[in-house]
Amino acid sequence: MNKKKIASLLAGVLCLSALTACGGNDDAKAPAQGGDAAAADKTITIGATPTPHAEILNAAKDALAEAGWTLNVVEFTDYVQPNTALVDGDLDANYFQHVPYMNNFNQENGADLVSAIELHYEPFGLYAGKTATIDELADGATISVPNDGSNETRALLLLQDAGLIKLKGDVDPTTLVTVLDIEENPKNLNIQEIAAEQLPRSLEDVDMAVINGNYALQADLNAAEDSLITEDPDYAKVYINTVACRSGDENGEKIQALEQALRSDAVRQFVEETYKGAVVLTF
Repeated sequence: MNKKKIASLLAGVLCLSALTACGGNDDAKAPAQGGDAAAADKTITIGATPTPHAEILNAAKDALAEAGWTLNVVEFTDYVQPNTALVDGDLDANYFQHVPYMNNFNQENGADLVSAIELHYEPFGLYAGKTATIDELADGATISVPNDGSNETRALLLLQDAGLIKLKGDVDPTTLVTVLDIEENPKNLNIQEIAAEQLPRSLEDVDMAVINGNYALQADLNAAEDSLITEDPDYAKVYINTVACRSGDENGEKIQALEQALRSDAVRQFVEETYKGAVVLTF
């Protein structure tokens, strides 16, 4: 074989190698990238507090899987980060808050979150700490309450229902009030406003505490069974817990799939058997 033929054959081999290394690999990658994108689009990433919200979501996983969706539940232990993560686009939705809290967050942060799937409410309860009963509360006793707007309102309304304080004017659950709105405090109660997640732990140091439903459940407290007084259902129903999303996403496929799974008979059975009245479904 002469030198010209050898050079021609080598050029052909190099050309084939180049095609394999470049064009061939690009063609092989394209379907994989498309597949990855499709798989990612079938994943719903939702933020939630551990109890009961993440537990309820996990009870819906099988139904979502049967419909071709993968549910990724990201747990948070406070009330601020899951909304921030949703606003920033790190989540498709979140499930931890009631509608008044979401509205208050929007107002204070210039956000545009919307209620997509309203599911349940969790009655607040007043729990015994160092003092066992309401009648035994001494003058100057300490009661801790959540320090965020809508939940502090709920707590103070509960204390009013218990006959321990009287609020100024005609307060309803949609009004934001604080300890500064207490008109009468016959026992001179020391009402401490603290972060909601700290309330169960505060029971060691205070006479009583009004605790949010989810944090009570995490501390093995059930409002229906363990509290001294439970929130009036007419008030509690105002605070429906919702799956929230960014405005414009509420009619998307992911939210629709979530709604169908969360409103299933399997989830209803799970909630009723697990929480025994501490979580009340609204559908």
